[in-house]
Amino acid sequence: MKKRVRSIVLAVICVAVIVGAFWAVSSRRSGSVQSDAELTEVQKVITRDLEKNYPKTPREVVKFYNRIISCFYNEEYTEDELYELGDQARMLMDDELLENNSRDDYFENLKADIETYREKSKTIASTSVCDSNEVNYQTIDGDECAYVNASYFIDEDKSYSRTYQTYVLRKDEDGNWKILVFYQTEGEPSDEDE
Repeated sequence: MKKRVRSIVLAVICVAVIVGAFWAVSSRRSGSVQSDAELTEVQKVITRDLEKNYPKTPREVVKFYNRIISCFYNEEYTEDELYELGDQARMLMDDELLENNSRDDYFENLKADIETYREKSKTIASTSVCDSNEVNYQTIDGDECAYVNASYFIDEDKSYSRTYQTYVLRKDEDGNWKILVFYQTEGEPSDEDE
């Protein structure tokens, strides 16, 4: 009789542990999905830990940079969030670019540019980055570099235009691709542009 009671008690404990573990895992998953869904795009961008989760390819760096600049020009944010966004953008930049563009100068120019966009009712309607096979890799003065083309579809008070930029990235000593320079280029007209 004692063995039977002991077996029943053990079975009940095992079932309770399994049910409890299942509940804990499922509530943790739904909680993380729910909290991530509640974050704004600005919060998603600024909470990405670039030290642990840095983009792996030059193309991914430019895509994340585009998410940041889309936040600058399209989203609502606090003054603190603006600085957090800007600091995220600066983490994607090469040391040489950072040396030539102090943090104070960067934010002064950024704020002026954002203000100009807002005065003209301009937003970035969409961004596009070239395909992986279109990234041009070169070795320049012993440094691994990559050229990535991007385009921006700009809405200026319901008048649309497209601009093109080329990003030059350089691999740093940690193996991370960093933006060295970017410049506006002439783009090839596509069916969408005509």
